[in-house]
Amino acid sequence: MTSSGLNGVTAGSSGISTVGQEDVGLTYRGYSITDLAENSTFEEVAYLLIYGKLPGQKELDAYKKKLAGLRSLPDSLKTLLEAMPASTHPMDVLRTGTSLLGTLETEGEGGRTAATVGDRLTASFGSMLAYWYRFHSRGERIETESEEETVAGHFLSLMSGKPADPLKRDALDTTLVLYAEHEFNASTFTARVITSTLSDTYSAIAGAIGALRGPLHGGANEAAMELVCSFDSPQDAEKSLLHMLEARRLVMGFGHRVYKNGDPRSPIVKELARQLSEAAGNTSYFDISERIEQVMMREKAMYPNLDFYAATAYHMCGIPTAMFTPVFVIARTSGWIAHVIEQRADNKLIRPLSDYTGPEARPYVGMGDRG
Repeated sequence: MTSSGLNGVTAGSSGISTVGQEDVGLTYRGYSITDLAENSTFEEVAYLLIYGKLPGQKELDAYKKKLAGLRSLPDSLKTLLEAMPASTHPMDVLRTGTSLLGTLETEGEGGRTAATVGDRLTASFGSMLAYWYRFHSRGERIETESEEETVAGHFLSLMSGKPADPLKRDALDTTLVLYAEHEFNASTFTARVITSTLSDTYSAIAGAIGALRGPLHGGANEAAMELVCSFDSPQDAEKSLLHMLEARRLVMGFGHRVYKNGDPRSPIVKELARQLSEAAGNTSYFDISERIEQVMMREKAMYPNLDFYAATAYHMCGIPTAMFTPVFVIARTSGWIAHVIEQRADNKLIRPLSDYTGPEARPYVGMGDRG
């Protein structure tokens, strides 16, 4: 049976996460996303996904120290970041940076495994983004180490050039937890397909970044921010949104192929967006977002997904809109790596079939007899 977009097709088995299962919801290795978002940190979750268990305190401290020691960038990578045009999309910065790093720090040499490659990329993606951004926006060549202990704090401090605000740091940390893993989504499946060919981890991650770049996957949070910013008030948003729906235009940030009764991550990130907006004394974007949510529920019975309120939360953290999906990459790399490891453990080349819809078999016609 053919299924467009593989909708509803089970393409394999995994012990990493559950998505949308009745009475279970979203879990990472059995742990509820609600419990993880409330009680853990991104470093704990990354360790859980990559190494298979929650770390003890000594393990967590050592892991955070390890990640902090992997933030620096080779000079040749800095040169590449400087050579990229200022107009480059930050997702292309990460994709290209991954490819170069894969040639400089080859997997299999020096004891590098998929797990250690994942740690290196998780730790250094924020450095790549900030170095490229600061060089092209301010003409600065920055050091990519910082005093911040966390991945979230490190990224915010490098982007702004000052210590991370605790509220923003903690909010970003929680969103990294929410974005870290999500079963066989498009980018993760891409990583597994590449891995199934026995290719290297860097290639799998570069391919996953390419898949995540599309607006129907990771780019939805950027599109959601552009939508929210286009309205002057909640009233304007409602009026304009009704026209959009009447014209059958797609509203990004709503609906999900798996979650039919709402994305369990959305209420968590909505509350973060509310807290950040209130702390800044500016709830305009949050108020507009909430009105859009109300209209979409009333008119289309559609729930917001994680990307919708993440857009407002990231904006209030001072993150440029073009960086929203790259921040997604920082989080999701741990999930991708977990799937690379799992695919390799019981590998079989992923090679589906297709239903042919072309012409019937026909004879070749010579050049002189073609019309």
